Amino acid sequence: MLFTLRLSFTDWRGSGAATWVGWDNYAYLLGNEMFWGSLANSGVMWLLVVPAQMVLALLVAVLLNSARIRMRSFYRIAFLVPFVTPLVAVAQIWVVVFDRDYGAVNGLLNLVGLPDVGWLTTSEFAKPTLALLFGWKTTGFIVIILLSGLQSIDAGVYEAAAIDGASRARQLWSITVPLVRRTLMFSIVIQTLAVFQMFAEPFVVTDGGPYNSTTTAGLYLYEHITRADLGTGSANSFLLVIIVMALSLMFVRLLRTED
Repeated sequence: MLFTLRLSFTDWRGSGAATWVGWDNYAYLLGNEMFWGSLANSGVMWLLVVPAQMVLALLVAVLLNSARIRMRSFYRIAFLVPFVTPLVAVAQIWVVVFDRDYGAVNGLLNLVGLPDVGWLTTSEFAKPTLALLFGWKTTGFIVIILLSGLQSIDAGVYEAAAIDGASRARQLWSITVPLVRRTLMFSIVIQTLAVFQMFAEPFVVTDGGPYNSTTTAGLYLYEHITRADLGTGSANSFLLVIIVMALSLMFVRLLRTED
């Protein structure tokens, strides 16, 4: 990390001596439209994935934590399978399923008389399609994390609430959500890291297109490597560290609660 920090103040192409350029790399990035565009794309992906994912994962975790659900162990494993499946393999399947001409999704749309949709070739659909891939791949992991938080809640709290006449919805909102707030905070932070580091999904599925609409912060960082511009890439890395750290601290502050 210290070497990368030093490298961010130099012009280095991977061989030979590094030339000291001071803050030039940072100034270049902060004035670069592609850098801000990649951050904006990652921000949109975060909005498309994380809020809905947290709600869905919490509801699924509550169901899996219920003693009334049969085959709970099977469902827990089933939800985790997408997370442990190799990402590149899943991304290749996504390419096939959402292909405009031969994909299964458009095939189903045609069966009901709807036209083909450019899921991966149009700016308005490419981001939601990638967000769906990311959400499908990682939601099971968040379910397991939230499930561990739910299992730490004393069952007597729910029994007391039921005696007082609280409905299941009221118990969810007034007991479950406050008591798993720390677990939710942890989940949001790690998903924020994952979204801003997202690389394989756009690299395999869309290659950042169309028109750079899916060039995420992680994919833009990779482009510095392909150009052997390692000094600017190092500066980009540290700017991402600062941005993600600021976002994480903001989430921690918003979700912090007194014991």
